[in-house]
Amino acid sequence: MFGKRRNKIEQTFTPEELSRLNDKTMADAEIEHFHVKNDSIEIVKYKRRRRRLSVILGVCIAVLLLLFIISMLLTQWGDLIISVDSPLVKKGIVLSEDPEFNSQSTQLSATQLKDVTNITYAWLPTDLDDYDGGSHNGDNYVAYTFYCKNNGDVSVDYEASIEVIGAAKSADEAVRVMVYKNGEGEIYGKASYDDRTHAETDCTAFETDSTVMTSRTTEFEPDAVDKYTIVIWLEGNDPECIDDIRNGHVRMRMMFSVLEDEDEAGAQ
Repeated sequence: MFGKRRNKIEQTFTPEELSRLNDKTMADAEIEHFHVKNDSIEIVKYKRRRRRLSVILGVCIAVLLLLFIISMLLTQWGDLIISVDSPLVKKGIVLSEDPEFNSQSTQLSATQLKDVTNITYAWLPTDLDDYDGGSHNGDNYVAYTFYCKNNGDVSVDYEASIEVIGAAKSADEAVRVMVYKNGEGEIYGKASYDDRTHAETDCTAFETDSTVMTSRTTEFEPDAVDKYTIVIWLEGNDPECIDDIRNGHVRMRMMFSVLEDEDEAGAQ
């Protein structure tokens, strides 16, 4: 015998309860969507910040690398740098420490000299221009011999100028620069500190506070070679050679460039 079938109990909600249930369901969905959206925004912001930091880091590394290169140029390459500018390079001018030009370049540098003290011209060897090429420094002086050649097909007019590109403790006030060109030598020094219009008694005055000298060569024929020897020292007999310049330094650059025609330069 079978008993009577029980009716399924159905749960009913009042309109107020149903309204509250719907509001809660919608609120939970909105909250979940809100969190997902916020997480996405935060991820995008994080990625942007990371990209910005990567760019900033890259720029910092590039700046540090540039400063390192400049430091190398000014400190580790030596007290004297010799360069040929681009227009003269295009005309075929090259440099070499080798008189046979088995190796050649558009930039050379003398070996740096450290821990120097003052000397005087009379103490220097008399054969400083007799070396074949390269650095031949001695006690307390820099000596460097090199060659300039016209590898082009036409004659060239050029000028070579030496400039002071760095000095500490006013050491350039007592420096002397002797320049040999094809066997002919001349000594240059900064004009008297008390009177810039007058040179020291043992030398020719710098052209300006920073320009030591300028040499001009015209009709430099193809395959022609000029020999240069540069000697640098602190002159003990200079009135500005005092204790204040101890641990100072002087750095110089010799630049070869195209010699402009005076008429053309005046017309510009």
